[in-house]
Amino acid sequence: MAASGVGRSRSSRQWWALSVLILPVLLVSIDNTVLNFALPAISAATRPTGTQLLWMVDIYPLVLAGLLVAMGSLGDRVGRRRLLLIGSAGFGLVSIGAAFSPTIEWLIAARAVLGFFGAMLMPSTLSLLRSIFMDRDQRRLAIAIWATGFAAGSALGPVVGGLLLEHFPWGSVFLLAVPLLVPLLILAPLLVPESRDPNPGRIDVPSIVLSLATMLPIVYGIKSIAHDGITVLSVLPLVVGLVLGVVFVRRQLRLPVPMLDMSLFRDGAFSGAVVVNLLSVTALVGCLFFISQHLQLVLGLSPLTAGLVLVPGLIAMIIAGLLVVPVARRIRPSRVVPPALLVSASGFALIALSGGTIDALGIGIAFILLGIGIGAAETVSNELIVASAPADKAGAASAVSETAYELGAVLGTAILGTILTASYRSAVQLPEILTGAQQQAAGETLGGAVSVASTLPADAAAALLESARDAFDSGVGLSAWIGVALVLGAVVVAGTALRRAR
Repeated sequence: MAASGVGRSRSSRQWWALSVLILPVLLVSIDNTVLNFALPAISAATRPTGTQLLWMVDIYPLVLAGLLVAMGSLGDRVGRRRLLLIGSAGFGLVSIGAAFSPTIEWLIAARAVLGFFGAMLMPSTLSLLRSIFMDRDQRRLAIAIWATGFAAGSALGPVVGGLLLEHFPWGSVFLLAVPLLVPLLILAPLLVPESRDPNPGRIDVPSIVLSLATMLPIVYGIKSIAHDGITVLSVLPLVVGLVLGVVFVRRQLRLPVPMLDMSLFRDGAFSGAVVVNLLSVTALVGCLFFISQHLQLVLGLSPLTAGLVLVPGLIAMIIAGLLVVPVARRIRPSRVVPPALLVSASGFALIALSGGTIDALGIGIAFILLGIGIGAAETVSNELIVASAPADKAGAASAVSETAYELGAVLGTAILGTILTASYRSAVQLPEILTGAQQQAAGETLGGAVSVASTLPADAAAALLESARDAFDSGVGLSAWIGVALVLGAVVVAGTALRRAR
């Protein structure tokens, strides 16, 4: 009887620990979704160029993705719970600074520092789950619940963010981090056990520098190609990033205790699941970037109403992630993940076939299809990544999973967002009465055009808005077709690389 009581107490403590570890997941997903819906308000208040707006969105996941592997490895060494608490405290303080940013440059810098502390949060949560839930069936359910935290936060973000944006300045969306981080800082030391690698190696600073130096030039090169076309100066950063990436990999292979254990990628289930995560998140985040603006700036919905349009799709993502758990116990991942992703591809196709002129109902239906497919596929792929790695490398393996997620977020905005911006610039027709400053603002982003139109006479404003919205929607159709291609690529990877995974 006593043993049974201890077992129940331990099981209960595991699930309470999970509830605490979902808090930073909610934080990150709310932050990403709210920011997309705050873009029109930020554009109107700070008047950024198109490139500055993309950097403001990208710099957080870029820094975060560049440091995730390093922080995952650091957590294995110094303690995963300790790193989680440090990251939470820093993230909360910097969020307050971001909320009161006076300029777009200040906001970009604050987002970069948020990326530094955010990199401490996510690998710690997933790797701690690996050490808390030793039974694989329990762990699969725990990871499904953990993964639904992303969807739940994404669903909560637009609604709460919409309410804030309708009544308060845009900076209020950053203050959402505080009520989530305070209970985390109080409860994590009480409910979450510490864990670390029993045989850690030393921290390799050159590897950390190389991981960042690989990603920054690649994203910069993508943006430069979209802005300036294919030139020597725009292609050179891509080449530099790829070369440094090769140097990073070679260094990891030589180190006796590498920051990133490259042997993990020899497992087809691990590497295949990572690529599936990367491609599907790239498509999803790119979709959110243009859908959030289309709903508000083209269809004229308020931030709250625009957020409510996406809520059914995000709820579908939560439900699909939970329902796939019993299915994944009996059916191979190679037979579960591809059909799920095909459902997501159909959602992108619905937007693409509309040519970008889709209404709110169509977007809601498309996002439900996206949510069903990605919710199921991400749950299975994340569990495969964690289960394929040795327990003492849980932090590094979790960091790889999160790196794929955040790199996908960077590439989604960088590729689809940059294509959208380039298409807008080339297609928009500006009235001759605009001043030089107005031409620059209206010619860079749709948000800038809407802001400039509010200062013009009625006829000129109507002409500018019609041209700007048509130019934006032409890029939405093209971006959606790229989303279809990305998801179909994930289908191929899942059907081949996951064939032997159980």
